[in-house]
Order: sequence, then structure tokens, then C-alpha cells
Amino acid sequence: MSLRRNTTADRLLAILDQARILTSAEEAGVRANPAAGATSPALGARDQALVAGLMRINHTGEVCAQALYLGQAAKAESAETRTHLLQAAREEYDHLVWCNERLGEIDARPSALNPLWFAGSYLIGAGTAWFGDRISLGFVVETERQVEAHLEDHLDRLPLADARSRAILETMQREEIEHGQHALDRGAVELAPIVRRIMGLCADVMRFVAYRI
Repeated sequence: MSLRRNTTADRLLAILDQARILTSAEEAGVRANPAAGATSPALGARDQALVAGLMRINHTGEVCAQALYLGQAAKAESAETRTHLLQAAREEYDHLVWCNERLGEIDARPSALNPLWFAGSYLIGAGTAWFGDRISLGFVVETERQVEAHLEDHLDRLPLADARSRAILETMQREEIEHGQHALDRGAVELAPIVRRIMGLCADVMRFVAYRI
């Protein structure tokens, strides 16, 4: 009996199903939420609006990270690079779930545009992978550098009493640094300054829009 091969339509449907899961965070994360042992008092209206905006940005950032890594993994040259990217995506999914849980705790919602962020990021990831594994890994390094920097900014802006959000972001920041270092260890090349600048501008647009919508 012959086995049916996946068609382009099959692969597209699988990607769309992955997007549905990731943008809604339906499934529980594999690891325990780092905020599980932390307590935070009820937030005032101003602080709640601030935390909601920051955590919405981080939730959207994890949607984008998932899509980027899945797109890169789909076109990776080597099985080793593909495995590395999928493992990073697995950890980023935990981050997404943690952010989603915190949004729910403060009666806030994720970005309404997450499906669009996912689609655009997947295409960028797949396009980057066409240039080879070393450049694709260089894209990971620069992405994680920028994420690390914006998480540091968010940690500075969080209300001091919000220990739950802080525990989540600190764990995320530590693991983003690890993802970048792992990519460097696997031979990532430094991207051109203009590419890094464009990536930064795209991230600025995402943060501006996701904070509000």
C-alpha cells in the first residue's frame, strides 16, 4: 500500500492550524509558569493599563518568535539547525503561554492582530532561511539581542509590586540570551548593519501597534 505524500495544501493547512494554536495559546505550556510562587497586589487602573500593554507586546513578540523559528526550520539546510530552531520554538511557546496567563489575570486581551503578525513573521523566517543556515542563525542572534533589550526596558517600567509579571519577564530574558548564544555557537554570522536597523524598525512598529491593539 502506498503512502500519500503531503501536498502544498496539506502543509499550508498545518501551518494555519499551528497559527491558530499559537495565537490563542490554547494548550498549556510544558513548563510551570515562573510566576507560580510570586504574589502581586491588585493593580490600580493606571498600572493595570501599563502592564496590559507591556504583556500584550510580549505575547505578540512570542507569536512572532514562534512564526520566525517555524519558518526558518521549514527551510533549514541541515537537520541539526532544524532541531535547534524547533527546540527554541518550543521554549518560546512556553513564554507565550505565560504571557497569555498573565494577561488573563489582569483582565487584558492579546493583540487582535496576532494572526497577521504570525503570517508575516513566518514568511520572513522562511525567506531568511533561503540564504543558508549561518545567516538564518545570525537572524536568530540579532532577534534575541533586540528582544533582550526590550525586555530590559519592560522590567524597568513594570510597577515594583508586580512580582508576577517580573518573574515571567526575567525568565524569558534569560532564555532569550541563551537562544542567541546557542545560535552563535552553531556558526551564526553577524548581519549587516542595515539589516539590523530594518529589523529594529519592524520591531518598533510591532511594539507600537501591539501595545494599543
